[in-house]
Amino acid sequence: MRYLSSFRDYLRRNFIKRLLIWVGIGISVLFLYVALRGLNLAYVWDIMLRANYWWIIPGVLVYFLGVWLRTWRWHYMLRQFKPVPIKRLFPVVCIGYAGNNIYPARAGEVIRSYVLKKNEDIPISGSLATVLVERIFDGLVMLLFVFFALPFTTSIPESYRNFVVLLSVIFGVTLVAFIAISARPQWVMRFYTPISTRFLPSSLRSKVDGMVDRFLFGLASLQSPVDVMMIFFTSVLIWLAETLKYWFVMHAFNFSVSFIVLMLMNGIVNLFTTLPSAPGYIGTFDAPGIEVLVTVGGVDRAMATAYTLVLHAALWLPITALGIYYFFRERLHWSDFEKAAQEVEAATEAATND
Repeated sequence: MRYLSSFRDYLRRNFIKRLLIWVGIGISVLFLYVALRGLNLAYVWDIMLRANYWWIIPGVLVYFLGVWLRTWRWHYMLRQFKPVPIKRLFPVVCIGYAGNNIYPARAGEVIRSYVLKKNEDIPISGSLATVLVERIFDGLVMLLFVFFALPFTTSIPESYRNFVVLLSVIFGVTLVAFIAISARPQWVMRFYTPISTRFLPSSLRSKVDGMVDRFLFGLASLQSPVDVMMIFFTSVLIWLAETLKYWFVMHAFNFSVSFIVLMLMNGIVNLFTTLPSAPGYIGTFDAPGIEVLVTVGGVDRAMATAYTLVLHAALWLPITALGIYYFFRERLHWSDFEKAAQEVEAATEAATND
């Protein structure tokens, strides 16, 4: 009966995974339909052919400055485990972002922690805690960009405003909860210990206890106000660098909007990419980006579409190509994505000695 139950759990987990993948694909198709409906695609293609693509070069350079800043931020957050030199951490970050662009459900975050464990022996559960902190700060900075730009832009769609308010509540509550947990981990253990003692078999309890301890240790960067400010300030620089790429790519096309509008666009599109989608944030990046340029920036829809599609490609291709290069240089295989997911799942179920 135990094996039958395990088999049923396996089928259930795989059904949920496949369902989430198809839900993401469906959302991407819907957003692409919204983005492209009623457009003369031949005209959009003609605009793309006439763009001055030399402007993408400085855009890519400043984007990789942002990737280096991301690496420094992660290096700073991981130091409680061990000091990892940035030159060794940079390839791991690139592999992770390539994984996000190729595989669904942000699988790159898992492969990033998997490679870090393989290279530096830092526990997956601990490094994943730092990745979650990164995502929270990224979301908060995106919201900051949106709120900073809103007074200068009155024509943002009401649905976008409601979405921003909802995410503000979610990210704000999550950050407060994480800071409280990092400052008072004993509160978590006081709640967790009686539950684990009552419901977990003794053979698994020590493994789950270890995973919880490492996760809480991974949140240690939120214990110090100085660390919180350092992470927040670095996050602002990261996203300003990405907005600067938006600005450079804009010069390849025959239109102009203010940097504030591009900050708003950056904030909106990256908040929408938190929704499930096909790999590479297809649709969830493009539709809101086009809408912001049209409704707020007053850009012709065909021009906005051509620019957004080129920008999306310029954001996707360089980091993906570099990540794949580092992936093979590390002598990894495509099956390692699945191994990483299985290892995290096994750790969650306390079936490994992470």
